[in-house]
Amino acid sequence: MLNVKNLTVSYDRIKALHGIDFQINEGEIVCIIGANGAGKSTTLRAISRLVPVGKDTTMTYDGKNLLAYPPDKVVSELGITHVPEGRRLFGNLTVLENLQLATFSVKDKQKIEQDLQKVFSIFSRLEERKHQKAGTLSGGEQQMLAIGRAFMSGRKIMLLDEPSMGLAPLLMIDVFEALREINQQEGTAILLVEQNARLALQFSQRGYVLESGNLVLEGNSDELLKNPEVRKAYLGG
Repeated sequence: MLNVKNLTVSYDRIKALHGIDFQINEGEIVCIIGANGAGKSTTLRAISRLVPVGKDTTMTYDGKNLLAYPPDKVVSELGITHVPEGRRLFGNLTVLENLQLATFSVKDKQKIEQDLQKVFSIFSRLEERKHQKAGTLSGGEQQMLAIGRAFMSGRKIMLLDEPSMGLAPLLMIDVFEALREINQQEGTAILLVEQNARLALQFSQRGYVLESGNLVLEGNSDELLKNPEVRKAYLGG
């Protein structure tokens, strides 16, 4: 579905990613774990075409050259959506307005309404607060809205950057259960970047480990959970 080869990204003269390879298959949940500064968020931004990549990098999605698409077309034509760290909502707009803005490229009004009802069925709190300003929501509700917005704009692949950040444990569970529901019911593939390595590996089917911009381990999530190096570095021994 998504194949990335020799992904390199540099910020000025500092290389953030040193030629990593990975893939996401249809309907999969995949995680990327690693310490702060490992290059996890940069990887998502590269897929979304938000940062330039090296000249030898190749990225294909469903047989199409992803590098030929600008960021807006990555969403509207390919259905790859990105939930960034910090949510990046329009705080002065209501929940409903934030969701409606995500459908700028969708012409089918019936589909928009169906998707809206689907979001409200997954996140009932959002329906209760649909006329409330996004900036007044709790952290968990804002994360739900950010995911709902991504759902509305196209959901072949959903890229999630630190969805558990700042959430209380119960809200964290609610968010991840909703993501699993989206994956199972809609067939949406999920690429998850997460500081909480244990949570990420328990949620995903496969994982990649990044260290200082290099891919150092990959495998099934169960195997990575048992790996002594991963346990020592990211799971507290």
